[in-house]
Amino acid sequence: MSGGLSVTFWGVRGSIACAGPTYQRYGGNTSCLEVRCNSHVLIFDAGTGLRPLGEKLKAEGTHDIDIFLTHSHLDHIVGVPFFKPLYDEACRVRFWAGHLLPDHGLKEAICAMMVAPLFPVPIDIFPSQTIFNDFRAGDTLEVHPEVRVKTVRLNHPNGATGYRIEHGGRSICYVTDTEHNAHGPDPKILSLIRDTEVFIYDSTYTDQEYPKYAGWGHSTWTHGLKLADAAGAKTFVAFHHDPSHDDAFMDRMAADIAKARPGSLVAREGLTLTP
Repeated sequence: MSGGLSVTFWGVRGSIACAGPTYQRYGGNTSCLEVRCNSHVLIFDAGTGLRPLGEKLKAEGTHDIDIFLTHSHLDHIVGVPFFKPLYDEACRVRFWAGHLLPDHGLKEAICAMMVAPLFPVPIDIFPSQTIFNDFRAGDTLEVHPEVRVKTVRLNHPNGATGYRIEHGGRSICYVTDTEHNAHGPDPKILSLIRDTEVFIYDSTYTDQEYPKYAGWGHSTWTHGLKLADAAGAKTFVAFHHDPSHDDAFMDRMAADIAKARPGSLVAREGLTLTP
């Protein structure tokens, strides 16, 4: 593994989880990525994919975890109450978010989800050492020695944050829940993803679908490829699949993306990349 850096996809959907025989190849859980920087575990987004990831980390005996949120819409945080390490007093779990200040805070957002009548138990149920860190998108975070996380503000309702994880001379960029600019590539995103080994991007809609959903805060794989080409990003990964896109739809989309830019991928649950 180059530089001890890897990313594994535990949830690749947007908006709402979906189940059934037509969602088996790509998966139906909402956004959740496991990034390993040698022994450090960094999680990006806490959708329904966080539950099976938590079971794996609990079985491994992992006790130190960082969870970075792109934003706090329900599909990206709904897995929090079902994350097993939060119920282990030996665990230390740090949450991070860069989209809420100055009007709100991360702990406030999680508490608002885990409150009656929406959820039967409050956040106080967690016996783990739980820390909530608010920052401002654009900050650079030194979360561990030799692990740097760069951030940018994204174009999404209520705000969102894009991430670049750097470790061992390699990088992974996670840019989801953002809408492209019709006038050209966002220079902040171009700067973030410059020469990255892996570029994961919001590809919720096709070009044909997008006009109906303009203003909803999502993008297309064709705009993602333009960003990748302009920034010299190596492997492009389409992410945040719409729940209406079943396996057959995703197969066609994967073929189109690979043809347009050979080596590009469509995210699916269980996929691990080692840049």
